[in-house]
Amino acid sequence: MIETPISTEEQTIEEQSPSREPVRHKFRRTARRELDRTTARLRQLGSRLKRNLPNGNGNGGRPRKLRHAHIIGWGKYLPEKVLTNAEIALKVETDDEWIVARTGIRERRIVSEGESTATLALAAARSALETADLNPADLDLIIVASASPEHLFPATACLVQDELGATNAGAFDLSAACSGWIYGVSLASQAIATGSIDYALVIGAEALSRFVNWEDRVTCILFGDGAGAVILGPSERPGGVLSTVLGADGSGGQTLSVPAGGSRMPASAETVSNGLHMIHMDGRKVFRFATRVMRRAATEAVEKAGLTMDDIALLIPHQANIRIIESAARGLKLPMERVFVNLDRYGNTSSASIPIALCEALEAGQIEPDDQLVAVGFGAGLTWGAAVIQWMATPAPERPWRTRSRAALYRLARVRSALRRLWRRIETWLFRPPAPGA
Repeated sequence: MIETPISTEEQTIEEQSPSREPVRHKFRRTARRELDRTTARLRQLGSRLKRNLPNGNGNGGRPRKLRHAHIIGWGKYLPEKVLTNAEIALKVETDDEWIVARTGIRERRIVSEGESTATLALAAARSALETADLNPADLDLIIVASASPEHLFPATACLVQDELGATNAGAFDLSAACSGWIYGVSLASQAIATGSIDYALVIGAEALSRFVNWEDRVTCILFGDGAGAVILGPSERPGGVLSTVLGADGSGGQTLSVPAGGSRMPASAETVSNGLHMIHMDGRKVFRFATRVMRRAATEAVEKAGLTMDDIALLIPHQANIRIIESAARGLKLPMERVFVNLDRYGNTSSASIPIALCEALEAGQIEPDDQLVAVGFGAGLTWGAAVIQWMATPAPERPWRTRSRAALYRLARVRSALRRLWRRIETWLFRPPAPGA
C-alpha cells in the first residue's frame, strides 16, 4: 500500500489547529488535568485530617493538646411567688399530707405576670457569667433546654443571646424535656473537646405552670418554674465532663405530652376547650419507666468514665418524685446522704431541676474540688441521660468593677437591639418595591 505524502502546508495546518488534534492526545491532556486536580484535593484532605487528629503533626509540628470541657460558671433563678400544697388543696381535692407522701413536694415556685421562660433563663445566665467572670461576647454557643419555650420560634436561646449581647454566639433551643440539660451539656462538652468552640452557656429553663391544668390533681401538684445555667470552657487539665450517656424511646411519647399546638394538632377552639394544650401524663407508666432508666443510665455513664459507684461523691438526680429518687439510690447502692434532693421546695422544674440542684449543692458545701458527680435525668419523649463530672471549678474572685462593666454591657445590648430593630424598619422603607403601575 502506497501512502500519500502530506505537503508541508497541510502538516503545518494540522499541528496548529486544535480541531484536528488527534483524539487520543485530547484524552490524555484531559485525563492529566483531572488527575492533577484529584491529587491536589487529596493532599488538602490529608492535610486537614492530619491537623485534626489528636496525635497529628498540625499545630506547628507539635502533637495537639487534649482539651477537656469543665464547668466554670453556674447560676440559678427562681420566681419569688411560692405556691404551697395547702393553696393547691383549695383548687383540687387533695391535701398536704397526700401530696408529700406520694411526691415529697411541699411547695413550688410559680412565675408572676411579666415573667416567662426567657426572663428566667436570662437571669440564670447572668448569674453564671458572674460566677465565671466572663463577658457575654466571650460566649461561642448558647443552648436553652426547655419543655415550655417562649415560642415555637424564634428560639428562646436567641432571645437570651440578644438580651445578653452575646454577639459572637450561635444559639438554639433543645427539646428533650426533663433530660434536656444533660443533652445540652453533652453537645457543648463535645464541641469544646474537639476545639470547634471555647465557651458554651447551657441553660435549663421552664415556666411549666403556664401549661398545667389546675383542675387535674395528677399533674398540678408536680410542676414548678425556674431556671439553672452553667458555662463550660476548655482546659488542658483532666477532669470536667468525663462521660455522658443519652437515650430515647419514642414508643412512649404519649405517656407524657402536651398533645396540641404543633403541626399534627394545630390550635383551635376544640383543642383549647378540651385542654389539649396542657400537660397530660400517665403517672404509673412514667414511674415504672423512671425507676428503671435512672439506675441504668447512671451506671452506664459511670462505667464509661472508668469509675465505680464508690468513686461518686454525690448523685444529682432529676427532681421529679422522691419515691423515684429513693428507688434509684437503692438500685445504685448509694445512701441518701450522697443524693441531693431539693424537690420539697421547688417541685419538678423539668430541664431546670438538675442545674438548680447543682447550684444549691455548691451553696450547701456538698461539692468539693476533685469530687466525682453523677447527674441523671429522664423525661418526655421518652428520653433519658446521665453525665459524670469531675468538679474542678471554684467561683472567680469578686471584682466589683467587672460586675459593673457587665451591667453596662447588658444596658448596651438593649440599646443595640433597639437600634437594629429600628434599622430594619428604615431598611424596609428605603428598599420597598415600587407600587404596581408606578
